[in-house]
Amino acid sequence: QEWENPFATWDPQDFCNISEIVLPMDTYWSPPIFVLERVNGQNPELNYMVLTHNGSFNSTRPFQVTLTCSLIILKFPFDTQTCNLSIASFLYPAVTDFVMKTRRTPAEIMEDSQSFFLTDGEWKFTNLSIIEYAEMLDDKRYSVVTYVISIERRPTLYILNLILPTCALYLLDMVVLFGPSSLEEKINFQIAIILGSSMLAVILNNSLPTSSNKPPIIGTP
Repeated sequence: QEWENPFATWDPQDFCNISEIVLPMDTYWSPPIFVLERVNGQNPELNYMVLTHNGSFNSTRPFQVTLTCSLIILKFPFDTQTCNLSIASFLYPAVTDFVMKTRRTPAEIMEDSQSFFLTDGEWKFTNLSIIEYAEMLDDKRYSVVTYVISIERRPTLYILNLILPTCALYLLDMVVLFGPSSLEEKINFQIAIILGSSMLAVILNNSLPTSSNKPPIIGTP
């Protein structure tokens, strides 16, 4: 965060050429902001800010939050999800008191975010965009900045463990059904296919995400 306070200025030559100082956050006014999609998280313990001689404040506080995000898993495991991270302040109206702006472009933030996103897990960070707008609440407009984050699922694990075994199982079923085997052998094999499909359905039920209005195509009977 960066903001300016014209009442907190001084001449460095009058104070041993000191051009900046570090102060606690409660020393001066600081912008109160909230994450709208936040469920829970850890508040930062680094509650300090840097004040320069021209009245410019700078505060860098890393913190970790858990957000709510609506998933659309119809194309699972080849799905791409979009989640919002909205930062707002509903204490000061945007028109007269408080306006939030992003200092860097989405391309610059995207480059920095990819350098921090070092995990090699299930998701791949693909895109980031920024929307700045004013939210109406009780006939007042409040400044809101929304970061739109796009992530893509890595499907390799699901292809190897779910899709390929399912296709092989039903392909083998078709071969046996129209093959030259006797009726008794076909019935025994069909029972084995049903048992295998039931076990695969149990594994599939534990692997598929459940937080979606529509089930994925791979799990639709």
